[in-house]
Amino acid sequence: MPTPSSTPESASPSAPESAPASSPAATPESDPAPTPNRPHEHRDIAESFGADPERYDRARPRYPEALVRRIADALPGPDVLDVGCGTGISARQFQEAGCTVLGVDPDPRMAALARRLGTDAEVATFEAWEPGQRRFDAVVAGTAWHWVDHAAGVAKAAKLLRPGGLLALFWNVADIPADLAEAVADSCERVMPDAPFDFRAALTRSVVDGYQSFLVRAADGIREAGGFDEPEQWRHDWEFTYTRDAWLDVVPTQGAFTRLPPDKLAEILAAVGTAIDARGGTVTMPYATLAVIARRT
Repeated sequence: MPTPSSTPESASPSAPESAPASSPAATPESDPAPTPNRPHEHRDIAESFGADPERYDRARPRYPEALVRRIADALPGPDVLDVGCGTGISARQFQEAGCTVLGVDPDPRMAALARRLGTDAEVATFEAWEPGQRRFDAVVAGTAWHWVDHAAGVAKAAKLLRPGGLLALFWNVADIPADLAEAVADSCERVMPDAPFDFRAALTRSVVDGYQSFLVRAADGIREAGGFDEPEQWRHDWEFTYTRDAWLDVVPTQGAFTRLPPDKLAEILAAVGTAIDARGGTVTMPYATLAVIARRT
């Protein structure tokens, strides 16, 4: 069986779905999803993923190869800036597609691992980062743009992009199966009764549908900023079957759990592991990789 870090081969583009009126809420099965309450200001969460960068790089899913190729083939040149590059997961995929990639990330632990794994990375938030005279053919962000001030981020991307360059924002989003969602919600409510998440409500609705509303807002922000052609929405659907141990490796890398004390995290992992055992030791996770793409005029 392939590992969770392998590129899904079943991904294929499809037309974007209409976005619901409700906005996504933070859930334990994805990073805290973008909401109107300015998530980029929650730096404690945004910079908590570097607690175990090796696990993050090992466990987090890669992006569909078809999406990476589609972006790379549309560029006027090879130079890519990866915003919120983390450990360099998407950066390495763009490098494999023939691009030259520079990463920027606010967490020195994540950037250090990215450099060890072959991606040049600088430490700063995107808003504060000083590019000097450097310009790029693409500014990309993989599951990271919700940690950026959107208005400032789009304006900065416009200045950094060469004419014809792409702003490419994309997210891997999973909808957890219902039986596993119940087990996660039960354990979270028991272990984290005062958490600022409504776990059960968040887990019983489609996170993918919720992100669609965020993509609409992201596209609106690009239009309002000016300097770009009409934004496009792309969607690649795929799935991955995790073993029990592979999924338990993913859970601690998710935003709801990155700051939990070890004893509380262990209790949640035990409950999730029991639920996966009850379904035969594996869980097939449906993913959608959602993207907003805009070309610099």
